[in-house]
Amino acid sequence: MSLRAKAGAVSDGEYSGGFLTRSTFTGDFNGDRNYLAGKGITFDATMTQVEQGVVSGGKNGEWEYGGRGDVIGVLDTQKLGLWPGGFLTAELEGNWSDSVNFKTGALSPPNENQLFPLPSGDNIALPALNFAQFLSHYAGVVVGKLDVMSADNNEFAHGKYGKGDTEFLNTSFNVNPVALMAPYSTLGTGVIVLPTADPHQAIVQFSVLSATGKPSTTGFDNFKGAIFGSEGRVRTDFFGLTGHQLVGGMYSNRQYTSIDQRLGFVIENQALVKHDGTWAVYYNFDQFLYETDKAAGNGVGLFGRFGASAGNPVPAQYMYSLGVGGKGLIPTRDLDRFGIGYYYLSINNPTLQTPIGTTSFLRDEWGFEAFYNVALTPWLLVTPDVQVVGPTQKHRIVTGPLGKPGLDPEFIGTATVLGVRIQLIL
Repeated sequence: MSLRAKAGAVSDGEYSGGFLTRSTFTGDFNGDRNYLAGKGITFDATMTQVEQGVVSGGKNGEWEYGGRGDVIGVLDTQKLGLWPGGFLTAELEGNWSDSVNFKTGALSPPNENQLFPLPSGDNIALPALNFAQFLSHYAGVVVGKLDVMSADNNEFAHGKYGKGDTEFLNTSFNVNPVALMAPYSTLGTGVIVLPTADPHQAIVQFSVLSATGKPSTTGFDNFKGAIFGSEGRVRTDFFGLTGHQLVGGMYSNRQYTSIDQRLGFVIENQALVKHDGTWAVYYNFDQFLYETDKAAGNGVGLFGRFGASAGNPVPAQYMYSLGVGGKGLIPTRDLDRFGIGYYYLSINNPTLQTPIGTTSFLRDEWGFEAFYNVALTPWLLVTPDVQVVGPTQKHRIVTGPLGKPGLDPEFIGTATVLGVRIQLIL
């Protein structure tokens, strides 16, 4: 999993300028924000709202509105006049209202923005509070509470923090589902290696994370195993065009509840079947095919992902995705982005063995998404979005005779999800 310091994503550049042309809605606070940034104190704040509806298929055709606020603050010890190479990072996020994530029958939530912090829905938490210290231009260490959603970074399919707030909304286009065995907010420590001293050229990370972290707790009182992970990303220049190659993997020694259960064992032992350890490997690439402005990252290109896991306890055993993304293709629209993608999840279908037979609940999943992110100003982004998903869940759970739960004999159909996202950069 990635340990990319949030400090690298928070700009200490100019917040000044006219209301419609500056980088943030609130501006520079009469020069104070630029002054603080120059002294090593920065913060990055956003408010992202999403309205989505399942217009056909799925489990429920309702429309839902929800939002998330996120604030990331960074202290740079060198700019503060203390010592070089130190970064203290804190993140506060909260969400409100609801989403269509449980209305499609899909394993991959169509509104990742509304997932965080967990549990979703009218919740505030502190997912990150950590300190990174670079020992040289080539290596550093980090320790504390980490928000690991910055892992699996991709130029066209990840967004700024991997949380569905700037590019694709569907989770499978922002982070590899096989890697979701790790809590997104957890205690951890790691080593960051910069082979060329430039994190944009190459970065390698090694980490040890708690396997049971939550954004709403410290994590010190609930340690039940560890996750060992590594990830590397390198910039390429094939045919003079920018691209990236990324590979990662992780192993957990935690004991999990197995997704496969035998009713006789459960009754006899008064316990669910357990599964010891799990693993996952993942890969992604992005490659520009045409660049209008290499320095600004404008152009159009391809992206793709592949992942494999043990399939237990995370049912996504294999996945792949392919798509096209771009930024600033239209003259005078340098900040606009777009993306079109397809993903496929091969599911390790869990089974329940009973005296009358074996029941399976899931099927493989596929999905399509297209979005266009319109930058009305540098700080106000409006994104129409459409998704078509063949969901994992086969049947609805309904109330049968005598009030007992049962399965609806009709299959859950392909879901079409329409929506719009509005982001305000504060």
